[in-house]
Amino acid sequence: MDKNGVFRVATWNIHKGVRGVGPTRRLEILDIGHGVEQLDADVICLQEVRKLHRREELHFTRWPAMPQADFLAPEGYEAVYRTNAYTKHGEHGNALLSRWPVLTHQHEDMSDHRFEQRGLLHVEIAVNGHPVHVIVVHLGLIPGSRVRQTEQLRRYIAREVNPGLPLVVAGDFNDWGDTLRRALRHDGLLELESARHPTFPSRLPLVQLDHIYARGLTAVSAQVPRGRAWARMSDHLPLLTEFRL
Repeated sequence: MDKNGVFRVATWNIHKGVRGVGPTRRLEILDIGHGVEQLDADVICLQEVRKLHRREELHFTRWPAMPQADFLAPEGYEAVYRTNAYTKHGEHGNALLSRWPVLTHQHEDMSDHRFEQRGLLHVEIAVNGHPVHVIVVHLGLIPGSRVRQTEQLRRYIAREVNPGLPLVVAGDFNDWGDTLRRALRHDGLLELESARHPTFPSRLPLVQLDHIYARGLTAVSAQVPRGRAWARMSDHLPLLTEFRL
């Protein structure tokens, strides 16, 4: 948060730090680290973050020796990670990088069927001594799953988040319409709607799959970094929103 009281939140699906498939795939996690630093956000919400992957570790000579969340955290930031999906060679999930002290964190499984493992990461941070709740989500590919996961998210918030405290919900919603936005609005969760901010696909962004909703905070601006370097790093572009507490 800068001297003007602006609180910056970013969300980014980093595609596990790798682009492409097969033997021609390329490692992007190193450049993503530079991208995270350039965002200069107080909180960075990340999806598709590798904790480990034994096959990729053998394939890439520059594969980081530590989990990706810890590798990506800029100096002075605290990294929180929880696994959503376990696969044959490793595991991946959501992460949050915070410039402010982390008070508590927890995870809830949001898997709607056996073919997609999904979850939410809930982190409470202290911003200038004031608690702020942040929930990182990555919803499913099937529309019905997303509706049910959104209802689960709403129940979770009602159960776990004090309604008097600021709340941010950010991540990859995989939603091409307004269904989920309308549902979250019932709980006071709003995003800056002055304009759409397409984030996918990164090379020619046509749709906004990534969103940052908040209550108890006033959104003042939103932007999506553009350019060849950003388009190379992941299939999603990051979204950055500035709030006033």
